[in-house]
Amino acid sequence: MIYLDNSATTKPRKEVMDTFVKANEAFYANPASLHGMGVEAERLLTGARQQIGKLLLTEAENIYFTSGGTESNNMAIFGIARANKKRGRHVMTSVIEHPSILESFKQLEREGFEVDYLSVNRNGQVSLQELESKLRQDTILVSIMHVNNEIGTIQPIAEIAEVIHSHSRAYFHSDCVQSFGKLPVNFEGVGPDAITVSGHKINGLKGTGLLAFRHKIPFEPLLFGGGQESGMRSGTVSVPNAASLAKAMRLSVEENRSSNFQKWKKELISFFSHYEFIRIITPYESAPHILSISFRGIKGEVLVNALERQNIYVSTSSACSSRNTKTSHVIGAIHMEDEFVNGVIRISFGLYTTDDDIEDFKSAFLQAISIIKGEHL
Repeated sequence: MIYLDNSATTKPRKEVMDTFVKANEAFYANPASLHGMGVEAERLLTGARQQIGKLLLTEAENIYFTSGGTESNNMAIFGIARANKKRGRHVMTSVIEHPSILESFKQLEREGFEVDYLSVNRNGQVSLQELESKLRQDTILVSIMHVNNEIGTIQPIAEIAEVIHSHSRAYFHSDCVQSFGKLPVNFEGVGPDAITVSGHKINGLKGTGLLAFRHKIPFEPLLFGGGQESGMRSGTVSVPNAASLAKAMRLSVEENRSSNFQKWKKELISFFSHYEFIRIITPYESAPHILSISFRGIKGEVLVNALERQNIYVSTSSACSSRNTKTSHVIGAIHMEDEFVNGVIRISFGLYTTDDDIEDFKSAFLQAISIIKGEHL
């Protein structure tokens, strides 16, 4: 089996699983409890928070554990916007964000906020000039992802932050779910005020994630209850989840495989470039682990199914919307030619990808195309 759908999710590392199991066995007490077992659980939770704080170059108290990317993104958008609405009701994002961002902004619109959606060029990048022109004195929040999950575009986060902070009082949030562990992601230098990370994208566990801040900012929680996570996210904290996330994040930084990803991406770009019916969608300067291509006259799901019959797993654009028959909003935003719109597949490398996997993929691809073309003739 060759798994090339790592942007959708990744196989958990054994070390991460071991940390999760051991923490459940030995530190299952409620970390808010005052007895000795609770104190030990709290100590492990604090250690995980401190370890992540060191990775992200922020204070441990600025790390808040969540159930994953969607919750973290919702928490950031609503928490920042609602807490700062006395300063203004203008917010901004881009047209190619993850649905957990776009749907949150649609809800803000229903609540009376004014939303501007930044367009992108054919490579999927926002325009710094458009961003600057749309910033206002009453802009309170801008959210722009670091790496696009469908086509791998890298946004110029530092430059975006510089524009936002120079021309407004807005806070800047960035969805770093696809970039953490592949590109440098931390609070060093100019950058976002808040970032989102998801465990299952970095060989961690589903149901783990975080929202991290550069520094304390006005914020309104989504969940109310016992006041856990400094009142930012009430509910009993899963110590095993937090410990496993810290382990996954540390290992993904220490054992960065981006050079391998980049090598395979260049190799496949060269391979696909020989075929006139294939278009490379992913920009050349992009995230190392994502390669999106499209076919003229072949539907993406047809090729996905053909490859699966050879035990190779890729996806059509984003797994978050691949079961939806509508054209991806990302593909629509980059204005791809109509003849290529329905033929998109996404290949994404991961920790367990090998050189042999890439060679086997090429052979399987050629066989699948031969069969499909034959069926079309």
